[in-house]
Amino acid sequence: MPKSLTWLLALSAWAAEPQVIHLWPQGAPGSEGKAIPEAVRTTPAGDQVVSSVHNPSITVYLPAAETNTGAAVIIAPGGGHRELWTTHEGHNVARWLAARGVAGFVLKYRLARDKDSTYTVEHHALSDIQRAIRVVRSRAGEWRLRPERVGVMGFSAGGEVAALAAMRFDGAAEAKDEIDRQDVRPAFQALIYPALPKDVRLSKETPPAFLLCGENDRVGISQGLPELYLALKKAGVSAELHVYAGVGHGFGVRDTLQGPVKQWLERFREWLDVIGMTTK
Repeated sequence: MPKSLTWLLALSAWAAEPQVIHLWPQGAPGSEGKAIPEAVRTTPAGDQVVSSVHNPSITVYLPAAETNTGAAVIIAPGGGHRELWTTHEGHNVARWLAARGVAGFVLKYRLARDKDSTYTVEHHALSDIQRAIRVVRSRAGEWRLRPERVGVMGFSAGGEVAALAAMRFDGAAEAKDEIDRQDVRPAFQALIYPALPKDVRLSKETPPAFLLCGENDRVGISQGLPELYLALKKAGVSAELHVYAGVGHGFGVRDTLQGPVKQWLERFREWLDVIGMTTK
């Protein structure tokens, strides 16, 4: 393919207005009576930060047909379960992936530590990412995706949500909702400087894992992630670990990144190739 055409395809994927899909169009279970609209603020650096999420959704970034690999990533931004930093830990990631043949879906999940929140991480936030996996799989034919190639990625607090999705999955064959009858086990997990669940559950069925953080991150992450890597290997799960020297927390995907960490998404994309998620 000529380089000029490749660039035009990438630019088109980057610039297209994304579709927003509510995971429960009639309202999310557990959010009944909560009609407060989402709050959005913009930081001086241009990051959009969302709070007051009561109607969880995914924002859809699809690759061009010519580059589509059939792979998809549900992306859970971080923000301490109080808010969602959706730009550098969400939309920037999804656009980059879509321009390279991988569909990206930015998840707005309910926040357990938002002001006056009645939600919990292990119930509501986990339910939201599980529903997102099922929604994407239910529409795989429409979006030219392969259901067996739908995985999760999470940053910081969103990494905890993604990790829970990769540790707690079961069938829902008897569900009345057709979407909820979809398989909820993610095909892979990418945990980017994640907060880790207190109750880590691993088995041979745990999805392959891509783990990444900075060495200057807080101890629970910079030391906890290598420990998780070893636990995954002990459980017989394929895993890849990256710890970047001189790097702290919350870098995400920004134009201002410097040094090797700037290429971390390339490493993730290569890993998807290795585990067979992007091969034709």
